[in-house]
Amino acid sequence: MRGVMIQGTSSDVGKSMICTAFCRILSDQGYSVAPFKSQNMSNNSYVTVLGEEIGRSQGIQAEAARTVAKVEMNPILLKPENDMKSQVVLFGKKLKAMDGMKYRDEFYGQGLAAIEKALAELEKNYSHLVIEGAGSPAEVNLNDRDLVNMKVAELADVPVILVADIERGGVFASIIGTLALVPNPERIKGILINKFRGDIDLFENGIEFLENYTGLPVLGVIPYLSKHEIGQEDSLGIRELAKIKNDAPIRIVVCKHPYLSNFTDIEPFLLEPDVSIIWADSIEDIGVPDILILPGTKSTIADLRFWKQQGLQEKLESLKGNIWIVGLCGGFQMLAETLADPSGYDGTIAEEESGFGLIAGMRIEFAEEKWVERRTGKTVLTGRKTAVTGYEIHSARVQSSQWPLIEYPDGNEGYLHNRILGTHLHGLFDSAEFRSAFLEPIRIAKGLPIPDSVIEYDRFDRWAQHVKKHIDWQKVEQLLGES
Repeated sequence: MRGVMIQGTSSDVGKSMICTAFCRILSDQGYSVAPFKSQNMSNNSYVTVLGEEIGRSQGIQAEAARTVAKVEMNPILLKPENDMKSQVVLFGKKLKAMDGMKYRDEFYGQGLAAIEKALAELEKNYSHLVIEGAGSPAEVNLNDRDLVNMKVAELADVPVILVADIERGGVFASIIGTLALVPNPERIKGILINKFRGDIDLFENGIEFLENYTGLPVLGVIPYLSKHEIGQEDSLGIRELAKIKNDAPIRIVVCKHPYLSNFTDIEPFLLEPDVSIIWADSIEDIGVPDILILPGTKSTIADLRFWKQQGLQEKLESLKGNIWIVGLCGGFQMLAETLADPSGYDGTIAEEESGFGLIAGMRIEFAEEKWVERRTGKTVLTGRKTAVTGYEIHSARVQSSQWPLIEYPDGNEGYLHNRILGTHLHGLFDSAEFRSAFLEPIRIAKGLPIPDSVIEYDRFDRWAQHVKKHIDWQKVEQLLGES
């Protein structure tokens, strides 16, 4: 199989971003390229055109590769429901929830077969694969049941490039320690240093040391690029991005749920020059913002109870009518009068739970079957009728929907009234036109200029060019030729 696998010395070293760049570079060269990650753990999923769930990073990488995202690109998706149990999504469909030990003991054979099937299907339809590992390949307690790193490299028979994050410190120890502990270290053919800041000439002796000590080439040192505007899968990533403009005049506070999911709905606001994003871990972090967002959650009732204990009910009552309160998916559900999940389909059993009650008469009932669908509709905001598109992914059924936000061909959805906005549609704020209409009254009230329309450009090209400029792409192509 022609391709390469990107593994990392730990989580959040930038594996997904490197894979995204490689997908675009290979696509630019005329290759038919597909991303692949055997097993992903994330509550930020991507919905394919067929209404199937895969990891968000593989959906984004498919876009970078200029191809349609398919379930074979991420055959196993684990969506954590709590600290011990995850929902298993197999080839885009919910299988069942399992704890770690049960998954390890009972699912390994089934998972391995799924990976082999997916790789075989992709090999038939693409000339190159860009494969992403997970976490670290040097987790010695997990290697006998590996479904994500060296076992996958063996199945695909591809070389591995090891990525390390220099920003977090300890880059030499992390690389050398990984090479000492990883099974089949001979499959690793090169090293990439990611997120470098400062004068790269000062790191020349570091490169020389690594190459002499490990016997592997350092294929590149990639400088940190803060405004790449490519969706993040890890919540740590978006928190770091949000720090860039935390003093801008329009203040958005986002409630950071314990079971936060689909936080990527917030990312489009980073494109706005006058918007700051602050994550609230507690009521004390909220203050009086211009916009308060309750984002998605993997366990609505569990997170609702968390915020009730914090005193968010009273805080919302004091803020409503004066600021915008936005509920997205699970956050929208929290704004209902009542919620019911007697079977625990959403993760927490509740015969009857009081919501925050900001949407009068709204009741949420959770069902076993998950609603997963891409949707396109229209909405009117600040007198402007705009098209919106995105996807819904939830098991909630809504009773009563006065003041709907979105008009679909087959009915209405969401809520918009008295500065309260709620919807199940992920990707609503991706629309620059809708975002502009939403922010315009706040800008006028604050005496801020209305910015020109956001210039649309291909963010993948910019990131890919940045990566290619700072690596030895010729050596990478040699590795691809050897696979």
